[in-house]
Amino acid sequence: MTDTRTTTLYLITYDISSDRRRGKVHQILSGFGHWTQYSLFECYLSEKEYLRLRRRLDTILEESCDSVRFYPLCANCAARVETVGSPPPAQPVFYLV
Repeated sequence: MTDTRTTTLYLITYDISSDRRRGKVHQILSGFGHWTQYSLFECYLSEKEYLRLRRRLDTILEESCDSVRFYPLCANCAARVETVGSPPPAQPVFYLV
């Protein structure tokens, strides 16, 4: 189970010019968080996960025409997120058997 004190909620948005790169970015982000809206992910990441995600994205992004933005939310801000029409972001719970 991931400890909420060691993770940060990130809103990650992207604007990728190439369909192929956009698909790759979407696939990578799907492995790290929850796709909530077109080009928007909510990801609870530890510092290590954040750095691993950045490294993976750096291998495919073209800085001259692609944009990925990471918005970290403090614990207080994450608790105050308001959602209309769908569940609010929640950190996934992992069970070890």
